[in-house]
Amino acid sequence: MWALTAGLAQNASHVNNSRPVYIPKHKFEDFPVSLEIKKNIANKKYEFPTPIQDEGIPAICAGKDIIGIANTGTGKTAAFLVPLVDKVFKEKHQRVLIIAPTRELALQIYDQFGEFAKGLDIYAVLCIGGASLGRQRKELSYNPQFVIGTPGRIRDLIGQRCLNLSQFGNVVLDEADRMVDIGFIGDIKYFISLLPINRQSLFFSATISSKVQEIIQTFVKNPVTISVKDADTCENISQEIVKVARHEQKVDRLHDLLNQEGFEKILIFGRTKRGVQKLTNQLTDRGFKAGVIHGNKSQSQRQKALNLFRTNQISILLATDLASRGLDIEDVSHVINYDMPASYDDYIHRIGRTGRANKRGTALTFVQ
Repeated sequence: MWALTAGLAQNASHVNNSRPVYIPKHKFEDFPVSLEIKKNIANKKYEFPTPIQDEGIPAICAGKDIIGIANTGTGKTAAFLVPLVDKVFKEKHQRVLIIAPTRELALQIYDQFGEFAKGLDIYAVLCIGGASLGRQRKELSYNPQFVIGTPGRIRDLIGQRCLNLSQFGNVVLDEADRMVDIGFIGDIKYFISLLPINRQSLFFSATISSKVQEIIQTFVKNPVTISVKDADTCENISQEIVKVARHEQKVDRLHDLLNQEGFEKILIFGRTKRGVQKLTNQLTDRGFKAGVIHGNKSQSQRQKALNLFRTNQISILLATDLASRGLDIEDVSHVINYDMPASYDDYIHRIGRTGRANKRGTALTFVQ
C-alpha cells in the first residue's frame, strides 16, 4: 500500500502565500470572438480568463492544434467551447465532436455549451449511455453542429451508421488520461482513424503517460502545448488524517464531523457501490441531506443527485471513484476519504474536487 498516511502526517498542504498570482494577458472582451458570444460569456459573470483560457482561446481561434495539460477545475471546458462555438457561429458548415470519459463530464460540457451558444442557432446532441439511444439517433439525423459524448455510445452510433466521423473537422479529446485508465484507448485510436486528415484537434489531459503519448502522435499536428497543471497536491487544500479508534464506529465519527461548523458542502468517497449506498442510507436516517452517485444508479438518478448538490438542496454527496470522474462542482468545502483510495493517483483526483478557484478546501482521510 502506498504511503499516504505517512505523507499526510509529514506534509499536510496548506495555502502557500508565496505562490505567484497569475495575471492574465487578456480579458474575455479582448478575445477575437463574436459579440453575441461575448454577451453569453458576460451573462456567466466571467471577466478574467483562467491560465488555460488565456493561452488556449487565442490559439484555438487561430486554428492551431492544442495539447492542454490541465487538471479538472482549471476552466478548460470554456477554453475549448468558446472558440469552437465562435468558429461554428461564423461558419455554420463546421461540425465539432467532443469526446469525454464519463457521462457526468459529457453532460457538464453539454450544459456549458448551452450557455455559450444561447441564441446563436447552434445545436448539440448528447450521446451517452443510460439515455435513449433512439432519441440520440433521431437528433443526429438533424445534423447538429456539436456532438458531445462518451466513447462507448459514440462507438455504438458509428456501428449503427448514425454517426460519420469523416464529417467532423473539429475534434476534442477531454481528459484523455482518464479514457485510457478506464480502458478506452482502443476506441480512441479507432475514432482517430475515421476522422478527416484535415481537422483541428484539441487534446486535454492531466498527465501524459506512454499510452496517452501514443494517441497524441496520431491526433495532433504541430500543436501548441499549454501546461497549467497544478502541483500534485494543491497549495490551498489542507490535508488531514482522521484517526478512528478500534472501539469507535466510523459512521459515528463521520456524524460528529458533519455537525461541526464549516462543513457546508461535502463530497464523501467510498470504495464500493454497496458501501456508499449503505453510508448514504445511514446518513439520511440520521437526518442529513445526502445523495449518492455510483454505477448502479441510472443516469437520471445520478443527474438528479448532482443537481441537488450543485444547487445546495443537499449538502452531502457520496460517490465511488469511477462515478465521480470528471465532476466539476463549485464551492466544495470538504472532501472526505471515508474509505482509503486504491492509489495515490486516485487520492489526488479525489482531493482535487475541493480548493478550486483560489478558495480554501479541506481533505480528510479516515484511518482506522
